[in-house]
Amino acid sequence: MAKLGILVGLGAGYVLGSRAGRQRYDQLKGRAQQFWSDPRVQKQATRAQDAVQEKATHAAGVAQEKVSHAAGSVQETVKDKVPGFGSHEPDVSSTTSNASTR
Repeated sequence: MAKLGILVGLGAGYVLGSRAGRQRYDQLKGRAQQFWSDPRVQKQATRAQDAVQEKATHAAGVAQEKVSHAAGSVQETVKDKVPGFGSHEPDVSSTTSNASTR
């Protein structure tokens, strides 16, 4: 019998707590929507979005410039280290030497 009383008490507490919890959730949700729809908040949100867009555009330009510079540096390094790299004519000396050793 004691177990049944405990289960009924827990069930009642759950139901009452759920109703109170849902009511509080709805209240907070309403206040958040009211806050977000305030023109002052929307103005600040728009300003923040514009600032982020401006910074992102600038950052993309800087990144593109740095990548281009790095690619040029890599190409120069490879040209210095790999014979014949970057020339438009094939290196025929290595091809003929391989053919004569067969």
